[in-house]
Amino acid sequence: MDNIILFDDAAIRGSLLPFTFTRPIADIRVGILKISEKWEKYSSLKPGFITQDYLSKKFGHEDGSAIMINGAACPTKDLWDAILSLTPNQALWSNQTLLATKTEDPTGFNHETVKEKTKVEFEGPFTLIQKTWNIFEFNAQEIIKDFTLITSGRKSIGVSDPNTIIYNESQIFVEEGAKIKAAVLNAENGPIYIGKNSEIQEGALIRGPFALCESSTVNMGAKMRGDTTVGPHSKIGGEVSNSVIFGYSNKGHDGFMGNSVLGEWCNLGADTNTSNLKNNYASVKVWDYIKGGFSNTGLQFCGLMMGDHSKSGINTMFNTGTVIGVGANVFGDGYPRNFIPSFSWGGASGFSTFQFRKFEEVAIAVMKRRGLNFDDIEKEIIQKVFELTKHYRIWDKTI
Repeated sequence: MDNIILFDDAAIRGSLLPFTFTRPIADIRVGILKISEKWEKYSSLKPGFITQDYLSKKFGHEDGSAIMINGAACPTKDLWDAILSLTPNQALWSNQTLLATKTEDPTGFNHETVKEKTKVEFEGPFTLIQKTWNIFEFNAQEIIKDFTLITSGRKSIGVSDPNTIIYNESQIFVEEGAKIKAAVLNAENGPIYIGKNSEIQEGALIRGPFALCESSTVNMGAKMRGDTTVGPHSKIGGEVSNSVIFGYSNKGHDGFMGNSVLGEWCNLGADTNTSNLKNNYASVKVWDYIKGGFSNTGLQFCGLMMGDHSKSGINTMFNTGTVIGVGANVFGDGYPRNFIPSFSWGGASGFSTFQFRKFEEVAIAVMKRRGLNFDDIEKEIIQKVFELTKHYRIWDKTI
């Protein structure tokens, strides 16, 4: 079979910032798996990526003939079958969105050459991640799909702890090495997936759909209200509803987070709270990087969007629909602004620029704690983001 390459749709990528500052679209986690991992399950091939040049050292692809697939599209069996049935002179579309085609030369791939091919329309349902809020909006349905994809034909190790209360055990799957003590797992409204070497501590209350990925922890007394994914190597505590943590991030303490998305290497300080509903019940507006202003989500519930390597101090309060870029550090009394640019340092009383050399010191220390290195490739990516986002930081002070 040809290689599989997941391409960034130029019409979508900007609407998924700040998360796509540091990754291709297909590296976004929604459900239990990243989009790229879903395609790997369907195809039994490890996908490559076509993305921004500055990301290509980390997210590359092999040369040679390939099936090109839109990285914003979450697979279904019908979609995969439709892609496999394409001939080299055909392209699969859904209205104005290119879904897939085949090519002999991935480096020469572009929409203009694809338009010369015979158009095949895909009529079936599928999930397309086009906006940041789609990540939590479609998370429950993707957990359900991924649960079936991951667990089909396999046997859960089950829950051996006699003090853990279980509802609808057939929809709870526990991987090897997971530890569960004195918790309540309720899968009546959707499946609960407990990843390899993960831990659910005493007093945790969990409703499905819910996913706890590999080597992650639900802390004591946590309340997981459903439709939530905790990515690998993360810690979660407090009260959480309909949120997604990509991985390597912590919200370990009390405080509410709802209808929110955290990138990688984020940390929310103790008692950080996110508002996900306006007092007047109006639909929420969020920062739109393409527009350069705020756009209406059409949603009544929308919380925090936090890019990679950003953090909050204790008792931080985030207003409804707050968007934070990459490498920001937010702290202090009051509500900070609803859009916080990358590499901001401060809070409601004002911001200065978090200079790269100081950011690097923090990133090295944080990643070292997980046995990983802030290597030259990571450094080049973050330096590029620092340059790309400079025009958002309009203040004069630096730290």
